[in-house]
Parts: sequence; structure tokens; C-alpha cells
Amino acid sequence: MGDDSEWMKLPIDQKCEHKLWKARLNGYEEALKLFQKIDDEKSPEWSKYLGLIKKFVTDSNAVAQLKGLEAALAYVENAHVAGKTTGEVASGVVNKVFNQPKARAKELGEDICLMYIEIEKGEAVQEELLKGLDNKNPKIIVACIETLRKALSEFGSKIISLKPIIKVLPKLFESREKAVRDEAKLLAVEIYRWIRDALRPPLQNINSVQLKELEEEWIKVSSAAPKQTRFLRSQQELKAKFEQQQGLGGDADGGDDDEEEAVPQVDAYELLEAVEILSKLPKDFYEKIEAKKWQERKEALEAVELLVKNPKLESGDYADLVKALKKVVGKDTNVMLVALAAKCLAGLATGLRKKFGQYAGHVVPTILEKFKEKKPQVVQALQEAIDAIFLTTTLQNISEDILAVMDNKNPTIKQQTSLFIARSFRHCTPSTLPKSLLKPFCAALLKHINDSAPEVRDAGFEALGTALKVAGEKAVNPFLADVDKLKLDRIKECAEKVELVYGKKAGGAAEKKEGKPITGKTTALPGPAGDKETKDTATKPGPLKKASAAKPGGPPKKGKPATAAGPGGAGPKGKKGPETKEIFESELSMEVCEEKAAAVLPASCIQQLDSGNWKERLACMEEFQKAVELMERSEMPCQALVRMLAKKPGWKETNFQVMQMKLHIVALIAQKGNFSKTSAQVVLDGLVDKVGDVKCGTNAKEAMTAIAEACQLPWTAEQVVATAFSQKNPKNQSETLNWLSNAIKEFGFSGLNVKAFISNVKTALAATNPAVRTSAITLLGVMYLYVGPSLRMFFEDEKPALLSQIDAEFEKMQGQTAPAPTRGISRHSVGGGDDGEEEEQEEVGNDVVDLLPRTDIGDKITAELVSKIGDKNWKIRKEGLDEVTSIINEAKFIQPNIGELPAALKGRLNDSNKILVQQTLSILQQLATAMGPNIKQYVKNLGIPVITVLGDSKNNVRAAALATVNAWAEQTGMKEWLEGEDLSEELKKENPFLRQELLGWLAEKLPALRSVPSDLLLCVPHLYSCLEDRNGDVRKKAQDALPFFMMHLGFEKMAKATGKLKPTSKDQVLAMLEKAKANMPAKPAPPAKASSRGVGGAAPAKFQPASAFADDLGSNTMESKPDLKKAKAGGLSSKTKVQGKKVLSKPSLKEDDDKSGPIFIIVPNGKEQRMREEKALKVLKWNFTTPRDEYIEQLKTQMSTCVAKWLQDEMFHADFQHHNKALSVMIEHLESEKDGVISCLDLILKWLTLRFFDTNTSVLMKTLEYLKLLFNLLSQEEYHLTENEASSFIPYLILKVGEPKDVIRKDVRAILNRMCLIYPASKMFPFIMEGTKSKNSKQRAECLEELGCLVESYGMNVCQPTPGKALKEMATHIGDRDNAVRNAALNTIVTVYNVHGDQVFKLIGNLSEKDMSMLEERIKRSAKRPSSAPVRQAEEKPQRTQNMSANASMMRKGQAEDMSSKLNQNRNMGGHPETTHTVPREFQLDLDEIENDNGTVGCEMPALVQHKLDDIFEPVLIPEPKIRAVSPHFDDMHSNTASTINFVISQVASGDINTSIQALTQIDEVLKQEDKAEAMSGHIDQFLIATFMQLRLIYNTHMADEKLDKDEIVRLYSCIIGSMITLFQIESLAREASTGVLKDLMHGLITLMLDSRVEDLEEGEQVIRSVNLLVVKVLEKSDQTNILSALLVLLQDSLLATASSPKFSELVMKCLWRMVRLLPETINSINLDRILLDIHNFMKVFPKEKLKQCKSEFPIRTLKTLLHSLCKLKGPKILDHLTMIDNKNESELEAHLCRLMKHAMEQTGKADKDTEKGASRIEEKASKAKVNDILAEIFKKIGSKENTKEGLAELYEYKKKYSDADIEPFLKNSSQFFQSYVERGLRLIETEREGKGRIATSTGISSQMEGTCVPASTHTVSSSIGNTNGEEVGPSVYLERLKILRQRCGLDNTKQEDRPPLMSLLSKPTLPTVASSTDMLHSKLSQLRESREQYQHLDLDSNQTHSSGIGTTLASPSSAAANIDDLKKRLERIKSSRK
Repeated sequence: MGDDSEWMKLPIDQKCEHKLWKARLNGYEEALKLFQKIDDEKSPEWSKYLGLIKKFVTDSNAVAQLKGLEAALAYVENAHVAGKTTGEVASGVVNKVFNQPKARAKELGEDICLMYIEIEKGEAVQEELLKGLDNKNPKIIVACIETLRKALSEFGSKIISLKPIIKVLPKLFESREKAVRDEAKLLAVEIYRWIRDALRPPLQNINSVQLKELEEEWIKVSSAAPKQTRFLRSQQELKAKFEQQQGLGGDADGGDDDEEEAVPQVDAYELLEAVEILSKLPKDFYEKIEAKKWQERKEALEAVELLVKNPKLESGDYADLVKALKKVVGKDTNVMLVALAAKCLAGLATGLRKKFGQYAGHVVPTILEKFKEKKPQVVQALQEAIDAIFLTTTLQNISEDILAVMDNKNPTIKQQTSLFIARSFRHCTPSTLPKSLLKPFCAALLKHINDSAPEVRDAGFEALGTALKVAGEKAVNPFLADVDKLKLDRIKECAEKVELVYGKKAGGAAEKKEGKPITGKTTALPGPAGDKETKDTATKPGPLKKASAAKPGGPPKKGKPATAAGPGGAGPKGKKGPETKEIFESELSMEVCEEKAAAVLPASCIQQLDSGNWKERLACMEEFQKAVELMERSEMPCQALVRMLAKKPGWKETNFQVMQMKLHIVALIAQKGNFSKTSAQVVLDGLVDKVGDVKCGTNAKEAMTAIAEACQLPWTAEQVVATAFSQKNPKNQSETLNWLSNAIKEFGFSGLNVKAFISNVKTALAATNPAVRTSAITLLGVMYLYVGPSLRMFFEDEKPALLSQIDAEFEKMQGQTAPAPTRGISRHSVGGGDDGEEEEQEEVGNDVVDLLPRTDIGDKITAELVSKIGDKNWKIRKEGLDEVTSIINEAKFIQPNIGELPAALKGRLNDSNKILVQQTLSILQQLATAMGPNIKQYVKNLGIPVITVLGDSKNNVRAAALATVNAWAEQTGMKEWLEGEDLSEELKKENPFLRQELLGWLAEKLPALRSVPSDLLLCVPHLYSCLEDRNGDVRKKAQDALPFFMMHLGFEKMAKATGKLKPTSKDQVLAMLEKAKANMPAKPAPPAKASSRGVGGAAPAKFQPASAFADDLGSNTMESKPDLKKAKAGGLSSKTKVQGKKVLSKPSLKEDDDKSGPIFIIVPNGKEQRMREEKALKVLKWNFTTPRDEYIEQLKTQMSTCVAKWLQDEMFHADFQHHNKALSVMIEHLESEKDGVISCLDLILKWLTLRFFDTNTSVLMKTLEYLKLLFNLLSQEEYHLTENEASSFIPYLILKVGEPKDVIRKDVRAILNRMCLIYPASKMFPFIMEGTKSKNSKQRAECLEELGCLVESYGMNVCQPTPGKALKEMATHIGDRDNAVRNAALNTIVTVYNVHGDQVFKLIGNLSEKDMSMLEERIKRSAKRPSSAPVRQAEEKPQRTQNMSANASMMRKGQAEDMSSKLNQNRNMGGHPETTHTVPREFQLDLDEIENDNGTVGCEMPALVQHKLDDIFEPVLIPEPKIRAVSPHFDDMHSNTASTINFVISQVASGDINTSIQALTQIDEVLKQEDKAEAMSGHIDQFLIATFMQLRLIYNTHMADEKLDKDEIVRLYSCIIGSMITLFQIESLAREASTGVLKDLMHGLITLMLDSRVEDLEEGEQVIRSVNLLVVKVLEKSDQTNILSALLVLLQDSLLATASSPKFSELVMKCLWRMVRLLPETINSINLDRILLDIHNFMKVFPKEKLKQCKSEFPIRTLKTLLHSLCKLKGPKILDHLTMIDNKNESELEAHLCRLMKHAMEQTGKADKDTEKGASRIEEKASKAKVNDILAEIFKKIGSKENTKEGLAELYEYKKKYSDADIEPFLKNSSQFFQSYVERGLRLIETEREGKGRIATSTGISSQMEGTCVPASTHTVSSSIGNTNGEEVGPSVYLERLKILRQRCGLDNTKQEDRPPLMSLLSKPTLPTVASSTDMLHSKLSQLRESREQYQHLDLDSNQTHSSGIGTTLASPSSAAANIDDLKKRLERIKSSRK
């Protein structure tokens, strides 16, 4: 069993891979237990087993395999990462488990597969199982089928996709193995359970016996809908619901929703293979079908009939076949053949489905006409055919044809058409049957129900009943307003009988929507239901099949409740659902009225109505009014009351007061009662008569408005206008028109009868009275707001003078949006086109287009003309085309009937003569305009061929084709084009021209669509092949179009479509998809629509509330193309563009007086809004190689709201001189409109980038001139560029730095320099770096030079992402082929060398020998630098400072005063700190300066001067303004906080000390405010990098600079340390520091602690103590894993570096010891795997042997201690944490750990106490013998001068550990003074350790940061670092030292103990700055005293008892004063002693 014991010790995962099966079995068992135990599905433990799970299931040993399967099942069930293993494990199960003889194995295999499906990996599992069906082993096949069946039965057909399974079923039924056939049968039964009869067609060809057996089984299947019983992880709610139902008692009450949930309807058609039949047609088919003998024709048709029986047909060109069949149906005399042809057509339609849609328009009219046949079998065949055809198209598409037949004289045709309409309606839903369709159909059907033939009437009733059922009463009732009650009841009766195709579902939906539509009452529609309907309609937003946006109301915008969004035109009030019953109020006789009135009015009132005395009449009116006011709505008999008012004298009333009251009462009745049209008719004549009256006119208008609100404006307006124009009174006419203008604005335009108005307006325009004409023109102006430019077409034949007045009025209205309706129905739904284009057609715009008198040119398209167009001679063809042109031109607007013209024109599109092709294209363009939206029926047979022309090789032909396509798309919307396969077929053609034009067109159109047909997916494979086309332009266009495809189809579908590509292509395409995903724009938002028909955006938003939304749209006059992001389908059409341009170039009538106002309009939050939109990808990101049209259009649109119109005309003019003019204007206005410029800055910069692409030099020069001025202004305004502005401008500016002309390059460089004042240099750096990659060598050279300037001016910190990466990148250019680039690269690196010293070589990395020698040569040549670094820097520094200031004054104008962001308001220029007035007062309280100000008396003695210490009483001036300046900055900049912080951080590493201090103060300020500190999150590494850069700069440069005042350096050190301490007190931020950064930071800090030059400074000790404290903070607060890791790497580096001092490594180890001491608390938060990896790497570099050779024994002890502590804390588990180590044998770590564990096992119970404080201090097992040696060592330390504090600390530790140790013998031999010193030292350490003097560090030094930044140690527990032994020391040790010094000087030490602990003042922030100043003062005094003692050995008087040392602090303001007195005295004493 020796072997056993070996593997028993292995970890589980290794056992699982062991070669012994027993070991594996044991491993699997343990793994199973482990998997069941781990709670956290994301535990790292799971990842260990990722690669093993396949081995679990494929184990070669059957016993082990069983266990392995169990473990694998547990793994899949519980592990988060299990999904990654799906493919390999499922394949393993299929091939290695399903063939096992043990049933249990197979069972587990199935369970594993099902579990994978449960964790959402169904597709992969299904794929593997289907592969398994091809296996030769029948066992495997059976198991796969069984698994598929189980999966389907449990998960349902939604999750298991059936199509691939059904495909293989027939093959399984043919298997030789009975077991396979039986299993296949069970599977077929299971599938049948889910999809029922859809399974029959695919299985119709299997063996008849099997089919019969199946049928028998199918009959037994229960009819209850199957339910999903097992749920995916993402379906947990469903699962809960299911379990709940089970709990309630099975699924007795499943509820409909669940059924819908459970069973998706599977379409059998989808499961079938398509059959190609065109090639199988008999060769002579087309001859035979024309044959004279009917038998031959019959043969031909029978052949076709046989072929079309195939249930699914392959798509192809069926045009000729359809044409032939159509001819038979229409013309054949033999009715039997007609029926046969109809059957063939039906078969074609059924087999092709949507693909037949393009032929529907040709066939439908013929079939409808043929319904005149009486024979039932013919009629039936025709019915079947037309029904099948209907399903391939939409009602919208064939509505024209149907309506045309409705007026036919033949009753059978009428009857059959109505019946067809009824059947068609059944297939509709409310959304596919919008009011725009209902209206014409209802109108035609209403004629049918009044027909003389009963069968026609019946059919009409049925059709109307169906419409009522489908669309709901609310939609249909308005059209039934005039139907009498009997007929209405009949319609409703029919409605109740109708069965809708969509069964319960649709019916249910309809019922829900309509309240209860069948009761005969019209229930008011409740809000939510209304909403529901609108939502429903909105779900089908394609440009064609529009939702139910009724003309009147349209669905609500802006979420207003849609209570009565319904039938505007038909009179029910908007306020209370459609109350249609009011409409039918019959006229009451006068007697009835009097009766009713008497019931509600006082008797006196009725008697006095016709009194002769006007006063009585007036009194009567007053009573009448009171009565009306008090009446309830339900009780008010409106008609009776108004008839009483109209009673004699009625409207002939002569007294105006009575009349006014009377009119007022009418208004009241209309407002308060249920006012019907009948009542309105009683009063309207009278009202119109009074409307022109001076005194009563206003009241009359109010009454009319009230009536309009009650009966709806369209009806009221029609009555009022008709009445006014039937009178002769011009005053009434003009006032009526005025009222109407106003009413339209209040009510909106929906539902108004434009036609009637236009004829009345024409009458008014012809009136002799000018007032009437003026009113008419005003009304036209208001109509223009709603209708748009098409309104003018009706008035083109007016006199020129009138026309110019109309034009002037229209001009005035341009750019205005129609106001939001405030009255009527609009109150509830701000009436508006729901969906872009076609919507508007239903909206007024289309009303107008519909009203245009359209000519029928059908009879002019003669056979002769058609044959001319097809003639062989091109001249005759041209004649034919010319004739067509003139026919269309004459007709202007035409009906859609154009006979055979389409086929003729289609032939000409591929004419060999290109001129004719172009002519044909222009005819088609004309045709689109002339026919309007009706052109859509020709899209498939004429539009698509135009797209083919886009592949023409001639440029001009392609351009003409594109213009034609755009003209068509504008009329039709995009849906027609995208439906079906036609577009994808075009894209499939490998013609580069066609592909690039078509993709370009799609890229332009798709972004504006809200939805697209699913057929767009068919284009995707071809789009992918275009991405790899050999033509670059095609690839480019395909990439541009990619995001827009993805926007509609979604990333998932697009990615799935890559499945069929070759693997290499697939990877490329997926990468592009990922990229496109990032640039994917959002879909255009539905609410605010931009109108597609506003010329120049004249009516940019239909009925849009004038709200913020309108502003966003940027709908200004000049919006030549509605905003991309919101415009709907037609929105981007070319027509708009062309017309837009026209408007631009046409000088506006009022151009000159427009120029007075501001050129930039400030839109509040406009810029933020634009940024948000760009971020959310609602608009295109400003990123291109050359600007495409859509970018320019987008910019234009965005500018339209905030740039003056006339300026925008100049800016976007085609001629460059206009650009120059625009720039001149902008320069003029720059100063005066600062705020405007800043608010539009993003747009201005984008426009300027467009100018960079102009070829004209004068524009470029002007642009650069403007930019210089602009950036000067911005830096004066202290503006800070946003990321968005920078990224859309800087890259394009950098392009210009490579211009050939020197003068331009110079300007661009100057601009780049200025930019650094308003955008951080560190962020400019990457942009310029990117510029070095250009192909243009000049650009590369200039960019490199610029980089050099940046480094020179701003130090190394500008190099992004890191100096190393940046320099490596620059160094690559040393080998450039261009000499200028090489030189620039060398110069730049030399510049860096000057700043950074030899470190440069390390950063650059490996260069080729040639490059390196060039660089070294260049460095030698640049004679500025002597060899040794410190000296070099010392000498170079002054020169550098001047350099900088010169630089600053010349290039970076004012950089010193302003680095933007108000960060450096008062920074001094020259770098001479003496002149810096901003230095806060307390920095000047330096005794050095006191000395400098007064001549010294003794040579060595520092001189002191009488200083005005009173100043100390005043609050010290901190540089407040700066802090204030930045704080609001942090608040205000919203999105810019990050960039501001980046900017400030970049200044931390500045070469200028003041800049750096300012920046540190700012950051400290932010860190100290809790609410703001969060802003730093994410910037911590960046800040720390900047900080240690600065530390490095001080160490290498400043410290060596003789001329620099060292106090400056101390200030800088203090600020750095202060900010860092503040930072490391905020744990959440401290934890963000990464390992690498912490390593560099610790390196910097330790280097600083060991810098002997710092110790020599006066404040040096103070600085080092603060560093000490900071290091402790860093160790405690950083992320423990990161800091431990950093220290280990640092130790490794320091031991490797020969130059590194042993002291350095020692301090690193002390930090490690401290970390070891913290381990017990932190062990759980540490990622041990990472630490052990670091230790492993360390031990790899330093094996134990090598460590033992080190001079010091510390490294090996440190390592052992660390490992020992880890083992002690983690126990055996430590061995599980070696996961990250690839090869454990490379180091001794594992062996060492195992040894430790073994040792620990033996030693159990004997806890090794000594390791607690780390073995580094006292040897591990200190035996008694060693005690004396240890103590002797300690006392030796205490005796030595350097190590006294360490010794004391060690002694304290030792006493604490061995409380019984006797130290007496050691003390005896020493002096009394030494003994008391030791005791006192121990006592102090004790008080300090106990935490008596502990104070909250939260206010730490940071509170002083504002001013001094010279921290005294803020924490009494200081770090272990100052002494060599890792002991903690605080200020107390220094105090101790001070005491000794004081004793030597004879000063008294009493009271020292009672002093408050150092820095307690910080808990009282009342006088922070004074405190810090005095602290400094104390420290200086004590140092002075020490030096004095050395020099003069003065004995000061012993009575100076209270003199204060460093420990003194101010406990309160009062004691502060006392201390200052004390200071004064002491200064006096020092002075006197000197004298």
C-alpha cells in the first residue's frame, strides 16, 4: 500500500488526474463533497476544475467514471463558470457515456445534459446531441434521441429549437435499428404534443405504416396545452409561478398567459424545405398557355398546378409566370381554365408567402374584376386565390385596387369585394387597420349597405361588422355617424357573429381594448385601455403600415393620458370618451323645447324672454344665466335652452347688453351641458351674424370656441365658414377667418377639412374688401404651420401680387413650430403624427396631397406608346420617353393607374444607351413626385430595378439612380424597400459600385427608422461578404453601415449570423461587430417627430408641443434635414436635402435686418444635452477620416438652435468665400459674446474641424487665426475643455501640423501650445502621440518636437500612459526613414534626458545598436550636460528655469498665471520664491528669513531680528481664494470633475514647486470633504504616480539645485506627505492603489527616509518623522494583498540591485515585519494565492542557499517569519492556495510549506509564542541561556547614540513578553542619569502604546494642508521605520532626546509629563494655521538651541522653566496666546544673550 499513501496526500484536483483509478475514484468522491459544500457559485475554487470536468465524464474506468459523472453533475449545477465547459463535456457524454452498458451512467449523462440546458447552454448541448445522431453506435443514437425528448418534454419548444430536430426525424425513421425507430417515434409524439399539426407536412414522406402508427399515437395525445416543467436559471419567476399553481391544485387553472408563455406557435411552413419549380416548368409552357386550343392551355395550367402543390417554394423571378396566369384569369373565355389559373395563383401565393407580395398589386384588380362570373366553382377558386394573395401583402398595399372596384356597376363584383374585405379584416389587428384605411373602406361600404341589391347590402354589413369587431367602436363609430339606428344595429349584430382569425388572443385583446364593444352602448374608454391601444399601434411603427393615428387625434405624445385619443373628426367631446349618442340628437319641436325649458328655468324668465322692455329682457337673461350656472350637466336640456334663446327677438336682439349676455349664455351651455351638433346648428347662424359686431364680436367668438370644444373644431369650423361666406357682410367674413386662425392654434389642425377651407380661402382672397383678404392670408399662414409648403400648390394660379403676400406670410411662419393644442380633444392627446412619414400623410400633409386634383393618365398610356418605348431604334425609344415626360408634366399630379407603363420603363432601366437610362430615371423621379405616396405599389417592380442601376459603371448614372431612389423613398417610406428578399438579392450581386452605393444609401436611411422589417436580416450575410470585399470602398461602406444594421437587429442576431462564415472570416467579422457595437447609435426616439416634408424644416415638428423637446430637436428654420436622431423614415430623404439647399441660397426677404442680434444663442444645458446624446450614441460620434455628408448635416441640425440663421447660411455655404465671411463675423463677435461662444464651443470646434478639410489656404489661415484668438479668450475665461470637445477637435488639428506650408505649421504649433492652458498637457500627450503614427513625415516630425516641448515644460508626468511606454514609442522613430523625423525623435529624447537623467535609457528599453549609438552621440553632442547626474541637474536647473519662463512668456502666454480651471490664479512667473506674494503668511514666519533680514552679528550665529509677532494673533491668511476657486469648480463641472481632477493631478508632478504645492493643496481640500472625496475614486493610482514622480524630481533635481531655497523643498515635502496622509486615512480610496504603484511609492518614501541631505535640512527630522507616520498609514490602509505583494517585489529588487544600500532592504523588511504583525487581523482579506505566487517568484530568484550568503541574516529570517505566520494562521489549507503557480518545482516554496505543516503537526499544542511579534526581533526560541546575551545586546543599543530609541523599544517589548525578566543587574553598573533615562523611556513607550495620547487622525495633518503643509507627526503612534528594529516609536522618543539636550543645556524638565500630547490641537480646528506656524517655530527654536549649544556652550538661566519644546501645543485659543507670549520672551532672551 506504499503507493496509496503517496496519492492520499495529494490535493483533490491532482488526485482527479492521477494515473491510478483508485486515486481518481477517491478524488472524484472528495470533489463531489467539495462541490456540494461550496456555497458561493463564483468561488475561485471552481476555476481549478474547469479543465478537469471533461476527464471526469470520460474516465476510462467504469467505476470511477460513475463517480466522476456524479461530481460533474454537481459541478455543472453549482459552478458559475460551468457554462465554459459545455461543448467538451456534452461531447464527452455523447461519445463516452451514452455507450456505457450501465443504465446509471447513461442516466447521469442525460442529467448532465439537461443541467447544461438549465444553465442556459441549450444550443450547445443540442448541437452535440444532434451530432451524436450521426454516430455509428446505435446505443449512442438512442440515448441522444431520448435526451432530446426529455429536454423537450421538460423545457418546452421555446428553449429546445425544433427545426433542426424535425429535419433529422425522417432519417431516424429509416434506421435499420428498431430501437432507434421506436425512440424516434416517441420523440415525434413529444414534438406533436408541442406543435400539433405543424409536424404533419415534414413527416408526410415517411413509410406509410410508420405514419399510420404515429397517427394512432397522436390521437392519444391529450389536447391540453403542454407546459414547461423545468426552468432555466433566468426563468426563476416563471418557476415560482408554476410551483405555486401546482400547489393550488395542479394546473387546473393555468391561465391564458401561461399558455402563451408555454407554447410558441410553430409555423409548419418554417419547418419545410423550399422547392425550386421555375426550372421544372414545361419547356413549351409559355407557348402552350397562349395556344388557341383550350386543351393545350389546360395542359400547361395542370403542369403548373402540380408544381405549386409544393407547400414551400424557392424564391425567384415569377413575374412572367404570374403575368401568364393573370392573363388567363382576366381574358380566357373558358371558365374552367379561369378557375384552374386561379388555383395556380393561390398555390403560388401559399408557397411563396411574403415573396409573392410584389406581384399582388398586378393580380388583385384582375381577380376582383373576374368576380362577375356566376359559376360557383369559379367564384370559389377566385376567392381562394385572392385570400391566399392577401396573406402575402398588406391591406394598405392593395387598398387602392379594392376601392377602385367598389363602385363597379356589377352587383356580384360589389358583393364579392365586400365579402373579401370582410375576410381580410379578420386577419387584421387594430394596428394594421388604422383609421387612414378604415376611412375610405367605411365610406365605400356605407354605399354598399344602401345598395338596391340585398346580397350587396348583406356583404356590406358583414364587412362593416368585421371592421367594428377588429378596430373597435371607438375607431369605427365616427365613420358611421350618419347611419340610421336599424342599420347600425344590424352592423353590431354582424360584429357579434364575427370570428377573428387570431382567435381568442386577438379577440381578447380587442375586447380588453374596447371596454365592452358589443353591448350597443359606447362605453367611454378608460385611460389605461386607451393607452394600451396606442401602445399597440406604436409597436408597428414601420413607415408604411401605420398605427391607428387618426387624423383627428393620434396617439398621445409625451405620455398624456389617452382618454379620448380617438375620433376627432366625428364630434364627440375630447373630454369624455366618445359619446356618440349625442350626435344623434333629433330636432325637438318648439313645444317640447318650451316644456323642457320650463322645467329648469324660472317662469318669470320664460315670460320676459320676448318682453318689449330691454331691461326686462336683460333681467331675464341674468336669471337665465344663473339657472344655467347651477344646472347639473345631466339635467341640462341644451337644445331646449338654445332654442329659447333663439326665440323672438332671438339673434335680432337690438340691445347690445342683452345680446352680450345671450352670447355668453350660449358659451356657458356649450361648456356645461352635453351639447350636440343639433343644438349647435340652432345657434351658429346667429353667432356668425354677430361675430363682426364691434360690441358683441368677442362674446360671439367665445361662444363659437365653446361650441367647437363641444362638437369638435372640424365640424364647427366647416359650419361657421360656410355660414359666413353665404352672407354678404365682409366684417363677419374677416372676423370668422380671424376666429378660425386662432381656433386652429388652440385646437390643433387634426381632422379639419382642408378642401372646404381652401375653396373658402380662395373666395376670400378674391374678395374686394382688403380686411377679408388680409384675414384669409393670416389663416393661410396658420395653416402653413401645420400643412407645410405643399399648401402653396393650391394658390399658384393667384395673381402675382397676392401670391407675393402669401409668400411673405409663409416666410414669416418659417421656422416656427405649430403651437401645442390647448383645447378640445388635443387636451388629452397632443394630436400628432404618430409615425414619421406616412403618418403625416394621414395627417394634414397628406390630406393636402390627397386633395390635389389627381389626373388619371391611364388612358394616355396607350399600347402604341408602350411599344414605342420598347422599340429597337433608340431614337423612337427616346420619343416614347419624351412623350411620357410631357404627359406627367401636364398632369402634374396623377392617379396610381398608369397601365402598362411600369413594365415598359423597367425595360429601359437596362437600356444599352445610357442617356435613355438617365432619362428613364428622371421620369421615375417625376413619377414619384406626381403620384405621391401611391407610388409605393410600384416599389417592387420599378423601385428595385432602379437600385440595380446603382451598379452602373458611370458615375452620373449612379448619381441619377440614387436621386431617384431617394425621391421614391421619400414618398413611400423605407418599409416597402426593406420587405422581402429583393434588397438582399441586390446586395448579393458582386458589383462593387452597386454594393458601395447601396450600403451608403442604407447607412443614410437606417439610422432614422424606428423599426425595420425582419427581412433586413437577409442582407446580413451579404453585408459580411462586403466587409471582406476586395474593393476598399465597399469594405469601408460596409463598415459604416454595420452599426446601423446592428442598431435594428441587435448584436446577438448579427453575431449569430456569423456562424456560417469561414473561421478566419468569422473572427474578423466578430471583431468588427464588437467595434461597431461601441459606435452603435440608439434607435430614433418615438415621441417628437421631425416632419419629413418641411422644406428646409419649415414644419419640422408636427403638432409638437413647444417644449424642451422642440429645442432638442434643433428644429430651426434652417434645419434642412430633420434631426437624424429623431427624424422618421422619410426624414432623411433627398428631396428634403435639395429643397433645403434651395432655401439656403434664396436670399431671405428680411436678410439684412436679421443680422443685428447675437450670433450665438445660449441654450440652457444645450451642450450637456448634446454630450449626453453623443455618449448614448443617439447621434453619430464625431470621428471620421474625411467628413461625410451625414456628419455635416448632423452638425447643421445641432447648430440650428444656437447659431443665428444667417451665420449658419454662411457657415454651410458651398462657396469658401462665405466661410471666410463667417470666420470674420465670428472673430468680430468673439469678445462680445464670450458666453455664447462657450455654450456652443463644441459645435464651433466641430465646424472648424470641417474647415481643416477644405483645400483653400485662405480659409485655413483664417481658421487658425480664429483659433488662436479663441484659445486666448478661453484661457482668460479660465475655461476648461471637456473631453468631448477635445476628442472631436484635437486629432483634426494635429493633422494640420503636417501641412507643407511653414506658416501653417507654425500657427498650428502655436495653437497646440495655447491649448495646454485650457486642457491638461498630460491629456494632449496621447493625441499628439497618435499623430506620430501618421503617414505624413512632416506631421510625425512636428508631433515629436511638440512632445519634446511638453516634456520640457511639464516634466515627465505628461507622458501617458506611462513614461516608459511613451518613450519606447518615441524611440521607435529614431529609425525612421525620414531624416527630419529621426532628428525630431533624437531631440525629443535628449530633452527628456535633460529632465530625467540616465533613467531615460532604462525607460527606452532595447534599441538597435545603430539607433542607440545615434542617441548616445546626440546626447554627448548636446553639451549642456556634464556627466554626473546630481551635478548635471544642479547646473542645468537655473538654465531650465529661465528656459521655462521664456517659454512661458512666449509660447504658453500666461501659463504661469493660468493653467485653466482656476487652479493657479496667482502663480508667480519666474520660479523665484522670494517674489511669490501668494505664499501664505505662515510660510514667511521662517526664522531663516528673520535671520536674512538682519545682518548677522557672530559669524556662525544665526541672527535674530525683532519680528512683529502680533501678526500671529490675526488669523493667518491661507491661500483661501485658490481653494474657493477650485471647490466650486469641482462642483460645477458636472461631467468635467474627472477631467478637472486629471488636470490638477497632472500639475502635482510639475517642475515648478509652487504649481505642485497649489495642486496638492487642492487635492487635499477635496480629500478632506467627505462628500467630495469620492470624486478622487479612480484617480488614486494616477495621483500616487504623480506624487512619487515629484518625490523623484525633488530627489534628483531640486535637492541638487544650489540656487533653490531648501525651505521651498521642505514645504513641498510637507504638502506631499500631508496630502498622502489624508488620502491614506480614507480606506476606500487607499485600497484603490495598485501593486505596482504602491511598490514605486514605498520605494520613493524609503529613499526619502534614507536621504542624508534631508536630515541636514533644518526641518529634516520633522519631514522624516512624517514620512515614518505616512508609511505606517500606507501599510495599514492599503489593500493588504497589494501592499504585501509590493513589498515582496521591492525587497527582491533591492536585494538584486548592487547599488542599493543595505539600509534600504532593511527598511523594506521592517515594513514586511509590520505587515506580518498585522496578519492575524488581515489574513481573511488577503488573496493568498497572489502572495504565495510572489513568494514563489522571490524564492525562485533567491533560493535559500543564496539568501544565506547575504551579508545580513534578515532576508532569510523575514521570509521564514512570513511563511511561518501564514502557515500558523491558515493551517494545512495554505497548500490549497498555490493555484497561481504554474510550475511549483521552480522554487522550494511548496516543500518549505509542507515542512512547516509537518512541524506544526508535531508541535500541536506548543504554540510558538515568539513568532507573534515576528522572528525578526528576538530569536525564535529564546532559551534561558540566551537571555543575558539578548539583554546585553539591548543595553548596548540604548547606550549607543544612534540606536538609543530602538534599544528602548526593544527593551519594552522584551519586558512585556518576559514580565519576570530581571534587568536590574544591567542597570546597576550605569549612572543614575542613565537609569532614570531608561525608566522614563519605558514609561513613555507604555503610555504611548496604551494609546493614552492617541488622537483621532482623521483631521491629521490635512487640516494644515491649506497653508503650511509642514506636518509635525500627527499620530503619536509613529511607524517602525525610523529605527532599525521595526519598533514603533512616536514623538515621545524625540521628546526624550530633547529632554536630554535640555538637561545638557541646564534647562528644567519639570512639567514635561503633563503636557498635552503632540498635535492634539488638530482635534480643535479653531486655529489650525496658527498651530502649524507655531509648531514650526518651536521646532526651529529647538534646533537653534541645539546648534547654539554646539557653538557657544551658553548656559541659559535656569529660571526659564516653561520654555516649550516640540511637544508644546495649543490646547485652546487662550493657551495659544499664552504660548505666543512665551515665544516673545524667549526670543527676547535669545537676543539678549547674543548681545
